Amino acid sequence: MITGELRSKIDAVWNAFWAGGIANPLEVIEQITYLLFMRGLDEAEQLEENRSTRTGQPMRRRIFKDGKDGIGEEGGVAYADMRWSRLKNSDAGTMFSTMSEHVFPFLRTMAEDGTAHATHMKGARFTIPSPALLVKVVDLIDKLPMHDRDTKGDLYEYMLSKIASAGQNGQFRTPRHIIALMVEMTAPTPKDIICDPACGTCGFLVAAGEYLRDSHPKMFHDQESRDHFHEEMFHGFDFDQTMLRIGSMNMTLHGVDNPDIRYKDSLAQEHAGDSDRYSLVLANPPFAGSLDYETAAKDLLSIVKTKKTELLFMALFLKLLKSGGRAAVIVPDGVLFGSSTAHKEIRRMLVEDHRLDGIVKLPSGVFRPYAGVSTAIVLFTKTNSGGTGHVWFYDCQADGFSLDDKRTPLLPGEKLGATPGYEEASHFTNLTLTDEELAKNNLPDIAARWAKRNGTERERLRTAQSFCVPKADIVAAGYDLSINRYKEVAHEAQEHRPPKEIIAELKALDKEITEGLEELEAML
Repeated sequence: MITGELRSKIDAVWNAFWAGGIANPLEVIEQITYLLFMRGLDEAEQLEENRSTRTGQPMRRRIFKDGKDGIGEEGGVAYADMRWSRLKNSDAGTMFSTMSEHVFPFLRTMAEDGTAHATHMKGARFTIPSPALLVKVVDLIDKLPMHDRDTKGDLYEYMLSKIASAGQNGQFRTPRHIIALMVEMTAPTPKDIICDPACGTCGFLVAAGEYLRDSHPKMFHDQESRDHFHEEMFHGFDFDQTMLRIGSMNMTLHGVDNPDIRYKDSLAQEHAGDSDRYSLVLANPPFAGSLDYETAAKDLLSIVKTKKTELLFMALFLKLLKSGGRAAVIVPDGVLFGSSTAHKEIRRMLVEDHRLDGIVKLPSGVFRPYAGVSTAIVLFTKTNSGGTGHVWFYDCQADGFSLDDKRTPLLPGEKLGATPGYEEASHFTNLTLTDEELAKNNLPDIAARWAKRNGTERERLRTAQSFCVPKADIVAAGYDLSINRYKEVAHEAQEHRPPKEIIAELKALDKEITEGLEELEAML
């Protein structure tokens, strides 16, 4: 989660843009991202130079052409004076002209034709209006602590939280700790092919990449696995060009060379070429209401006839996954208990035709301040042959933050998220939370109990926070998947006294009343 210090630094950059006349939040994010990208390229070059000097081996990749101090005119080639470390120390006029006349033409042409980065960067525009604003913003960005990928992710999350229109179009951000939980539960492997069909800024794909770096570091020792990670593993679709541009740069800044991030209206376009292709789907798509039948993709309508976007997305997930592929997706609560024929049919398909693995009910405040909608994480495996035995349910009541618009952390930063702990000397130390702390942050408990869903979780009573429900009970309930349908209320055990003791007490009370009445009559 973003710290107060980083928050104030980003606020200073943001305020500088607003004071300089750029008030569109997405435009501000784009310009900041371009500058961060240039800084990241220079830092990557410095790391490679240090490696080359330390090992005595030639540089494996050179971004900025050596041996010339002037600025290159050729498209796609950068010279030393375009490096961030030099630009930030140049005078305002030189910095402004270099940025507008050379840096941005370079950004538009630096990637190989056909790559996602090349596609989305073709529209990169330099819109900072004055040298004075550019100098101020460059100085502020240079002070941001960007030495690790986590900080870059924090920065993106905070910047995107400033989009005033977020939520109105269904495009609100998924909190990073919820994304991390879903990634932890699905445990991506080096062989996976991962897709987010409503990728936005690629938060799920970035988190999956970070999980693989931490959990499978040896995959980068093998050329084939390394190439798969950079070229074939990550796929994201969106129909917002600005989001695609930001998402593409986000992936690049997080060390993925050539992800497949492309324009596609996932609900309106046919899915030839993408059907049965992916082994893992991670998504929180926008649920914007209804689509006309004429607008919706025919191959999705063949799965479920509906205008409801949330049900069409569920059909899409099933369409994209190959047999054996798994998914963790966020849905509005209505998907779990809606009474329409389409609602019931999509739930029946998950239970009968595939394997429904689990449902995690999320607190309604998780998406505040953007929306107060009630949601759940649905986890399933596409089998085309059934396989649902028991469905695991978890009633998440706390995610580590207050559930109001402020979303204030309830615990120290190292005790938040699904895997509490801290980084120390390049080693991650796990922390075990107390019962009191787990009551404020259920996420570690969710991850731990999910791993036991086929074991000890089967024995838990339905009065517990998590429990399993056999398929037969779900079928009997008309495929209702709301946790409240199956959760039972625990009744406190009442102390039962022996009848003789109660009778004796009543007789004593009767005697006291009789004697009291007699005394009262005597007084009268």
